[in-house]
Amino acid sequence: MPELRAGRLLVATPILDDPNFRRTVVLLCSHDEHGSFGLVLNRPLEATVADLAPEWGRLAAPPPVLFAGGPVDRVQAFALARSDQAAEESWWTAILEGIGLVGFDGDPSALDGIEEARIFVGYAGWGAGQLEAEVEEEAWFVVDAHPNDMFTAAPARLWHEVLGRQRGELSLYRHFPPEPWLN
Repeated sequence: MPELRAGRLLVATPILDDPNFRRTVVLLCSHDEHGSFGLVLNRPLEATVADLAPEWGRLAAPPPVLFAGGPVDRVQAFALARSDQAAEESWWTAILEGIGLVGFDGDPSALDGIEEARIFVGYAGWGAGQLEAEVEEEAWFVVDAHPNDMFTAAPARLWHEVLGRQRGELSLYRHFPPEPWLN
């Protein structure tokens, strides 16, 4: 089984037909014996960040809209940020080098070094052992993240792009039609 840990991507396989996760790319933000927490990176919403939280608008990575982070607790907001300076800050929860979660409820101007941010409503969550079972059932490909995945300006293309940069047969899945029964 591939290693599950913060900073890896969960890429929905073509057999994952749950509408909450179909063709999604999920950044795994935490994973331990108690469960897993992640954010869906490729589900932009229509509402702009400036509409919800004007103070975050200047930091919003393009497209500057909110993202559906997952089906759990869709009233909770999360800020994923890029910073080369924040690694030792108490308000920073590192996920990858230069990428981390920051408190959304504070004033972003007080967060020194934030280069850009993406705001998510809701999250993806799994109980103890649940994600491992889904990976074993081949619902998810587990791959390494690229720092630009979290802030892509073209989130609709992310599923294809992540699969396309993989080696071997895994890269072929990027060509898998959305509805193969129509071919």
